[in-house]
Amino acid sequence: MIGCAVLSILTTFSIIAVLLDESRRFFQMKDVSLGEFFLTTTWQPLLGAEKHFGIWPLVCGTLLVTAVAAVLALPLGLITAIYLSEYAPRRVRAFLKPILEVLAGVPTVVYGYFALETITPTLQWVHGRIAGASSSLGWLPDGLSAWINKPIDSYNAASAGLAVGIMTLPIVCSLSEDALQAVPRSLREGAYALGGSKFDVSTRIVLPAALSGVVASYILAIARATGETMIVALAAGGLSQLTMDPRDQVQTMTGYMVQIFLGDTASGGVEYYSSYAVAAMLFLMTLGLTLIGNRVLARFREVYQ
Repeated sequence: MIGCAVLSILTTFSIIAVLLDESRRFFQMKDVSLGEFFLTTTWQPLLGAEKHFGIWPLVCGTLLVTAVAAVLALPLGLITAIYLSEYAPRRVRAFLKPILEVLAGVPTVVYGYFALETITPTLQWVHGRIAGASSSLGWLPDGLSAWINKPIDSYNAASAGLAVGIMTLPIVCSLSEDALQAVPRSLREGAYALGGSKFDVSTRIVLPAALSGVVASYILAIARATGETMIVALAAGGLSQLTMDPRDQVQTMTGYMVQIFLGDTASGGVEYYSSYAVAAMLFLMTLGLTLIGNRVLARFREVYQ
């Protein structure tokens, strides 16, 4: 146990040391400054003679994909967990749990191709029907009509986010269900004795009592979605831009790192070292998310005898 803890600490500090050292080399180059990195909004390190290293388009793309994934995975995972814990018969639960575990074991590259070949065409088909229906109304303002009729790119944040959400769904469901199962049976029996229905007991007694475990599953799922690589590299695209429209093509921080290490850029150049600066920024984001999560867990943690 102590050996595992020491190994984890050494590994973490080694990663931090490498990221800081390589990022220092990046910012020491004449083409880059801290002000440009944190205060500008153009990321073009590979095109043209004039390179730009404003990190926010990559951050925006990462957050957009994560937000789409969270909208799908967090509520659906919690609803599924409540059903498995409080409503599902034992045979149904024994059947569904292994299916969720298999879903968690699917390689992420498979999810990436699923997003390209299934999710994106489905979204484009649905969007075409919605755009056609809105055009037939005729009374919509021109600006709103143009926004609705805007096509969905072949590579887009929506399909990548939905695929990431499907990938993180088992994390939310499994951990939340374990937290709900850990709530003492006596709390349920007391609520039933007071006349509570199963829905009331599930949502007003069991769920608040298991809130710390549910929040932990949410944090882990969001952190996993933020650091996902292969799905976004395949389905989100490679265009760095500031946008909040999930129909647009975006580039995430992990997607950019994949692009750099494919071998198209020379080792030791400013583009190469920029990937370490992006990785350090991603590390800081996930670290901040973890610290916030620990504060939330400490605030809502329940201990039962």
